[in-house]
Amino acid sequence: MLAVILAGGQGTRLRPYTTTIPKPLVPVGSRAILEIVLMQLRKAGVREVRLAVNHMAELIMAFFGKGQKFGLSIEYAIEDRPLGTVGGLTGIPDLPENFIVMNGDVLTDLDYAELFRCHVEQRAELTLSTYRRTEKVDFGVLDVDVAASRVVGFREKPRLDFDVSMGIYVFNRRLLERIPRDRPYGLDQLVLALLDRGTPIHAYPFSGYWLDLGRPDDYDRANREIARFLPEEGE
Repeated sequence: MLAVILAGGQGTRLRPYTTTIPKPLVPVGSRAILEIVLMQLRKAGVREVRLAVNHMAELIMAFFGKGQKFGLSIEYAIEDRPLGTVGGLTGIPDLPENFIVMNGDVLTDLDYAELFRCHVEQRAELTLSTYRRTEKVDFGVLDVDVAASRVVGFREKPRLDFDVSMGIYVFNRRLLERIPRDRPYGLDQLVLALLDRGTPIHAYPFSGYWLDLGRPDDYDRANREIARFLPEEGE
Protein backbone atom coordinates (compact mmCIF):
# COMPACT_ATOMS: atom_id res chain seq x y z
CA MET A 1 0.00 0.00 0.00
CA LEU A 2 1.00 3.58 -0.68
CA ALA A 3 -0.31 6.57 1.26
CA VAL A 4 -0.42 10.23 0.27
CA ILE A 5 -0.44 12.42 3.37
CA LEU A 6 -1.68 15.99 3.07
CA ALA A 7 0.67 18.01 5.27
CA GLY A 8 0.73 21.44 3.69
CA GLY A 9 -1.76 23.35 5.84
CA GLN A 10 -0.85 26.25 8.09
CA GLY A 11 -2.64 24.86 11.14
CA THR A 12 -4.43 28.12 11.91
CA ARG A 13 -6.92 26.40 14.22
CA LEU A 14 -4.07 25.19 16.44
CA ARG A 15 -2.44 28.55 17.05
CA PRO A 16 -0.45 29.46 19.08
CA TYR A 17 1.02 25.91 18.92
CA THR A 18 1.68 26.34 15.19
CA THR A 19 3.15 29.84 15.31
CA THR A 20 6.74 28.63 15.00
CA ILE A 21 6.44 24.98 13.89
CA PRO A 22 4.29 23.33 11.20
CA LYS A 23 1.25 21.41 12.38
CA PRO A 24 2.67 17.95 11.43
CA LEU A 25 5.51 18.54 13.91
CA VAL A 26 3.33 19.64 16.83
CA PRO A 27 3.95 17.08 19.60
CA VAL A 28 1.41 14.67 21.04
CA GLY A 29 3.10 13.23 24.10
CA SER A 30 6.76 13.13 23.10
CA ARG A 31 6.20 12.46 19.39
CA ALA A 32 5.16 14.64 16.49
CA ILE A 33 1.60 14.18 15.22
CA LEU A 34 2.78 13.02 11.81
CA GLU A 35 5.36 10.67 13.34
CA ILE A 36 2.55 8.79 15.08
CA VAL A 37 0.58 8.61 11.83
CA LEU A 38 3.58 7.19 9.96
CA MET A 39 4.17 4.54 12.64
CA GLN A 40 0.53 3.45 12.38
CA LEU A 41 0.62 3.29 8.59
CA ARG A 42 3.74 1.15 8.60
CA LYS A 43 2.14 -1.22 11.11
CA ALA A 44 -0.83 -1.54 8.74
CA GLY A 45 1.42 -2.55 5.85
CA VAL A 46 2.11 0.77 4.10
CA ARG A 47 5.66 0.95 2.78
CA GLU A 48 5.63 4.02 0.54
CA VAL A 49 4.51 7.52 1.51
CA ARG A 50 4.18 10.72 -0.47
CA LEU A 51 4.08 13.83 1.70
CA ALA A 52 2.34 16.81 0.10
CA VAL A 53 3.93 19.84 1.78
CA ASN A 54 3.81 23.62 1.46
CA HIS A 55 3.89 25.64 4.70
CA MET A 56 7.31 25.32 6.41
CA ALA A 57 8.08 22.41 4.06
CA GLU A 58 11.81 22.53 4.77
CA LEU A 59 11.29 21.76 8.48
CA ILE A 60 9.05 18.78 7.70
CA MET A 61 11.52 17.42 5.14
CA ALA A 62 14.45 17.83 7.52
CA PHE A 63 12.60 15.98 10.30
CA PHE A 64 11.34 12.99 8.31
CA GLY A 65 14.04 12.74 5.64
CA LYS A 66 13.65 9.76 3.33
CA GLY A 67 11.81 7.77 5.97
CA GLN A 68 14.45 5.16 6.83
CA LYS A 69 14.07 5.59 10.59
CA PHE A 70 10.36 4.80 10.23
CA GLY A 71 10.86 1.79 7.95
CA LEU A 72 9.27 3.71 5.07
CA SER A 73 10.20 5.21 1.74
CA ILE A 74 9.15 8.87 1.84
CA GLU A 75 9.05 11.20 -1.14
CA TYR A 76 7.83 14.80 -1.16
CA ALA A 77 5.43 16.70 -3.37
CA ILE A 78 6.19 20.37 -2.77
CA GLU A 79 3.36 22.75 -3.62
CA ASP A 80 4.57 26.23 -4.50
CA ARG A 81 1.12 27.48 -3.49
CA PRO A 82 -1.81 25.91 -1.63
CA LEU A 83 -3.78 23.62 -3.98
CA GLY A 84 -6.58 22.53 -1.67
CA THR A 85 -7.14 19.11 -0.19
CA VAL A 86 -6.85 17.14 -3.46
CA GLY A 87 -5.59 19.64 -6.05
CA GLY A 88 -1.98 18.62 -5.52
CA LEU A 89 -2.56 14.93 -6.26
CA THR A 90 -2.29 15.45 -10.01
CA GLY A 91 1.32 16.54 -9.60
CA ILE A 92 2.43 13.36 -7.82
CA PRO A 93 3.94 10.88 -10.30
CA ASP A 94 3.66 7.09 -10.39
CA LEU A 95 0.68 6.64 -8.11
CA PRO A 96 -0.62 3.05 -8.06
CA GLU A 97 -4.10 1.96 -9.12
CA ASN A 98 -5.43 2.43 -5.57
CA PHE A 99 -3.87 4.48 -2.78
CA ILE A 100 -4.71 5.98 0.60
CA VAL A 101 -5.10 9.75 0.90
CA MET A 102 -5.30 11.27 4.37
CA ASN A 103 -4.80 14.35 6.47
CA GLY A 104 -1.63 14.40 8.53
CA ASP A 105 -3.33 15.37 11.80
CA VAL A 106 -5.65 12.42 12.43
CA LEU A 107 -5.30 10.18 15.48
CA THR A 108 -7.30 6.96 15.16
CA ASP A 109 -7.20 3.21 15.65
CA LEU A 110 -8.79 2.66 12.25
CA ASP A 111 -7.60 -0.52 10.48
CA TYR A 112 -6.06 1.02 7.36
CA ALA A 113 -5.48 -2.38 5.75
CA GLU A 114 -9.16 -3.33 6.15
CA LEU A 115 -10.27 0.05 4.77
CA PHE A 116 -8.04 -0.50 1.73
CA ARG A 117 -9.27 -4.08 1.25
CA CYS A 118 -12.92 -2.97 1.30
CA HIS A 119 -12.22 -0.24 -1.24
CA VAL A 120 -10.58 -2.69 -3.66
CA GLU A 121 -13.30 -5.29 -3.07
CA GLN A 122 -16.01 -2.72 -3.92
CA ARG A 123 -14.08 -1.60 -7.02
CA ALA A 124 -14.82 1.93 -5.87
CA GLU A 125 -13.41 5.09 -7.36
CA LEU A 126 -13.55 6.82 -3.97
CA THR A 127 -14.00 5.48 -0.45
CA LEU A 128 -14.62 7.86 2.46
CA SER A 129 -14.15 6.73 6.04
CA THR A 130 -17.03 8.12 8.11
CA TYR A 131 -17.60 8.70 11.81
CA ARG A 132 -20.83 9.33 13.73
CA ARG A 133 -20.38 12.47 15.81
CA THR A 134 -22.68 13.89 18.46
CA GLU A 135 -22.67 17.62 19.18
CA LYS A 136 -24.60 19.50 21.83
CA VAL A 137 -26.26 22.72 20.70
CA ASP A 138 -26.04 25.36 23.43
CA PHE A 139 -29.23 27.13 22.37
CA GLY A 140 -32.92 26.50 22.31
CA VAL A 141 -33.56 25.35 18.74
CA LEU A 142 -36.79 26.49 17.07
CA ASP A 143 -38.71 24.91 14.22
CA VAL A 144 -40.29 27.81 12.35
CA ASP A 145 -42.94 27.85 9.66
CA VAL A 146 -41.57 30.92 7.90
CA ALA A 147 -44.54 31.34 5.56
CA ALA A 148 -46.96 31.51 8.50
CA SER A 149 -44.54 33.33 10.85
CA ARG A 150 -45.21 30.69 13.50
CA VAL A 151 -43.07 28.62 15.84
CA VAL A 152 -44.11 24.98 15.36
CA GLY A 153 -41.50 23.24 17.49
CA PHE A 154 -38.94 23.79 20.24
CA ARG A 155 -35.94 21.77 21.46
CA GLU A 156 -33.90 22.95 24.43
CA LYS A 157 -30.16 22.41 23.85
CA PRO A 158 -30.57 19.28 21.73
CA ARG A 159 -27.87 16.78 20.91
CA LEU A 160 -27.47 16.27 17.17
CA ASP A 161 -26.03 13.14 15.54
CA PHE A 162 -24.44 13.32 12.11
CA ASP A 163 -21.85 11.48 10.02
CA VAL A 164 -18.60 13.29 9.22
CA SER A 165 -15.63 12.60 7.01
CA MET A 166 -12.65 11.34 9.02
CA GLY A 167 -10.10 12.85 6.64
CA ILE A 168 -9.02 9.37 5.50
CA TYR A 169 -9.85 8.19 1.99
CA VAL A 170 -8.91 5.62 -0.63
CA PHE A 171 -8.64 6.82 -4.24
CA ASN A 172 -8.63 4.92 -7.47
CA ARG A 173 -6.22 6.45 -9.96
CA ARG A 174 -9.13 7.12 -12.37
CA LEU A 175 -10.17 9.97 -10.07
CA LEU A 176 -7.09 11.97 -11.03
CA GLU A 177 -8.67 12.58 -14.44
CA ARG A 178 -11.52 14.42 -12.70
CA ILE A 179 -9.25 16.80 -10.77
CA PRO A 180 -8.24 20.03 -12.56
CA ARG A 181 -4.53 20.71 -12.77
CA ASP A 182 -2.62 23.67 -11.43
CA ARG A 183 -5.40 25.25 -9.42
CA PRO A 184 -6.84 24.78 -5.93
CA TYR A 185 -9.42 21.98 -5.71
CA GLY A 186 -10.96 20.53 -2.59
CA LEU A 187 -12.34 17.15 -1.63
CA ASP A 188 -15.72 18.83 -1.19
CA GLN A 189 -15.67 19.88 -4.85
CA LEU A 190 -14.68 16.39 -5.95
CA VAL A 191 -17.41 14.71 -3.91
CA LEU A 192 -20.08 17.10 -5.19
CA ALA A 193 -18.91 16.55 -8.78
CA LEU A 194 -19.08 12.76 -8.36
CA LEU A 195 -22.55 12.97 -6.82
CA ASP A 196 -23.69 15.22 -9.65
CA ARG A 197 -22.49 12.63 -12.18
CA GLY A 198 -24.13 9.80 -10.26
CA THR A 199 -20.78 8.14 -9.54
CA PRO A 200 -21.07 5.85 -6.50
CA ILE A 201 -18.99 6.87 -3.47
CA HIS A 202 -18.28 4.05 -1.04
CA ALA A 203 -18.66 4.79 2.68
CA TYR A 204 -16.60 2.99 5.31
CA PRO A 205 -18.35 3.60 8.67
CA PHE A 206 -16.06 3.50 11.69
CA SER A 207 -16.99 3.58 15.36
CA GLY A 208 -13.62 3.29 17.10
CA TYR A 209 -11.25 6.02 18.26
CA TRP A 210 -10.90 9.13 16.09
CA LEU A 211 -9.72 12.66 16.76
CA ASP A 212 -9.19 15.53 14.35
CA LEU A 213 -6.16 17.19 15.89
CA GLY A 214 -6.85 20.43 14.05
CA ARG A 215 -9.35 21.19 16.83
CA PRO A 216 -7.76 22.52 20.05
CA ASP A 217 -10.13 20.53 22.29
CA ASP A 218 -9.30 17.29 20.50
CA TYR A 219 -5.58 18.10 20.57
CA ASP A 220 -5.71 18.50 24.35
CA ARG A 221 -7.65 15.23 24.62
CA ALA A 222 -5.05 13.45 22.46
CA ASN A 223 -2.28 14.46 24.83
CA ARG A 224 -4.25 12.97 27.73
CA GLU A 225 -4.95 9.71 25.90
CA ILE A 226 -1.78 9.13 23.89
CA ALA A 227 -0.82 6.09 25.99
CA ARG A 228 -3.42 3.98 24.21
CA PHE A 229 -1.46 4.42 20.96
CA LEU A 230 2.07 4.51 22.32
CA PRO A 231 2.21 2.59 25.62
CA GLU A 232 5.74 3.73 26.29
CA GLU A 233 4.46 7.31 26.55
CA GLY A 234 2.66 6.38 29.76
CA GLU A 235 5.51 4.51 31.35
